[in-house]
Amino acid sequence: MTDIRVLIADDQAAVREGLALLLETMSGVTVVGQAADGLEAAALAAELAPDVVLMDLNMPRADGIEATSRVLAQNPEIRVVVLTTYEDDTSIVGALRAGALGYLTKAATRADIERAVKAAAAGQAILDPAVQRQLLAAATATPAAPATSPAPAPESEAATPAADDLSPREADVLRLIAAGHSNREIAKKLFVGEATVKSHINRIFTKTGCRDRAQAVQYAFTHGYADPNA
Repeated sequence: MTDIRVLIADDQAAVREGLALLLETMSGVTVVGQAADGLEAAALAAELAPDVVLMDLNMPRADGIEATSRVLAQNPEIRVVVLTTYEDDTSIVGALRAGALGYLTKAATRADIERAVKAAAAGQAILDPAVQRQLLAAATATPAAPATSPAPAPESEAATPAADDLSPREADVLRLIAAGHSNREIAKKLFVGEATVKSHINRIFTKTGCRDRAQAVQYAFTHGYADPNA
């Protein structure tokens, strides 16, 4: 089995070197490069084509959110896992919208980081529990009423499917996707065939406008469909 190839992006040399040493102790993981800023991260990702980029958010020249966008624009097959000190709504949602599949804080343990890297390489999402709570709180918060009547939404926005368009079974499938389960695992949990699961996922993609599982995970966490107990 081929090792998971990881690129580390962090502006602090001590953090990069420490993470490299930590990752090299993990079975099936190889560090292929280190970047000191967002632009270098994007350049090295294009050059080295790692399986996973472990991405800090606060970096010079281009922050982690911009770097994530650049990396995935060049190679959508790369998986980005954010590892940062920030757990505010803006940072979390920004990273997920840019395409990050995992989000950990730097309080994460070795086991947390190994699980996130290996899950991301398999196309599964891993979010720090504190990040999950933050996203769910943001998704369920009641916004303040606007002082004036809002202008009518442009036709393109009005045509965007609402989360309520999902059927109960599609919502169940979306929650399980967000929890990192494979199609086979979802089929077992819901007592249906894998073909049925694939049909549900295709409908979820159509209704939410998602192109792949990574975007579906982002949708789940930003629309209140993620289950913190999954």
